[in-house]
Amino acid sequence: MAIRLVLAGCGNMGYAMLSGWIGSGKLAAADVFVVEPNEDLRARAAALGCHVGAGAADIAAGAAPELVVVAVKPQVIRDAVSAYTRFADGRTTFLSVAAGTPVATFREILGARAPIARCMPNTPAAIGKGMMVVFSTPLVPAPTRGFIADLLSASGEVATIDDEGLMDAVTAVSGSGPAYVFHFIECLTAAAEKAGLPVATAKLLAMQTVFGAASLATESREEPAVLRRQVTSPNGTTAAALEVLMGGDRLKTLMTEAVEAARLRSIELGR
Repeated sequence: MAIRLVLAGCGNMGYAMLSGWIGSGKLAAADVFVVEPNEDLRARAAALGCHVGAGAADIAAGAAPELVVVAVKPQVIRDAVSAYTRFADGRTTFLSVAAGTPVATFREILGARAPIARCMPNTPAAIGKGMMVVFSTPLVPAPTRGFIADLLSASGEVATIDDEGLMDAVTAVSGSGPAYVFHFIECLTAAAEKAGLPVATAKLLAMQTVFGAASLATESREEPAVLRRQVTSPNGTTAAALEVLMGGDRLKTLMTEAVEAARLRSIELGR
């Protein structure tokens, strides 16, 4: 049994990534061993055709995976990763998708020879629309970096950073960012209801407008500022609304403060 990838943890994020890898053809199910103590979660990985086990000890003694993906909750990282020290001989790269856990933690557990990478995904990755940002230590081989990027692309867009310290900013922008957008939709819906629209219509208008605008910004060759100006007629309705949002840099200041609060909390949680 030749195992190319071990997935440690098959909860919501782990399973979403696994489904994307296999569904896109980027990885064959037979090349994956999923370690998941929960029987129900383990069963759904088995249903995809993967090898499964309740613990790392179930992986064949001679296995030498190219990649171990750690997709467990941050609070159990130390116990979970310590079960994989037999793969810390330099041949296997460890990729963590656990928020707030620095490379230093993995080095403490695995030693200095293990190649380590960190990824910050966000929740839209579950539907293939995510944003994944990767930091890799110098020990991660170039082919494995390419393998990681290719796998993650099944879940959305992939970017890389060279400074692990920037991962706190990444967490604050794209990691936490979906919640900001969800709240914006909530607020726009509430404003639409207050303006007299029925509840269902208000919700539809808010969600579809955010979806359509984000899609246009993604697919257009124009900068968002240009698109904003294109829809804003002088002295028109949009201009009146933007005067409220942009006057005194109100929204920019609020978003800057929000991202900074999230970044500082990310630093605090990573200590």
